[in-house]
Amino acid sequence: MLSKDKIERINTLARKSKNEGLSDEEKIEQKKLREEYLKNVRSSFKNQFKSMKVVDPNGDDVTPEKVKRLKNNSNRNLH
Repeated sequence: MLSKDKIERINTLARKSKNEGLSDEEKIEQKKLREEYLKNVRSSFKNQFKSMKVVDPNGDDVTPEKVKRLKNNSNRNLH
């Protein structure tokens, strides 16, 4: 999870970029913060995705193979 300060800084830079523009240093900072934010979002989504189980109306597990492989790979990494 990204800290509240970092999210606040992302928003501040976005507003400043829209209103008056950013210096080269601020553009670099903004890019790094955005990359960190996206990495965090992707990781969170992947973790949610790995815990997903799809069940049809008959109660049969119809979870896509790709999801099962992700789940199995993450379980192997724990051992």
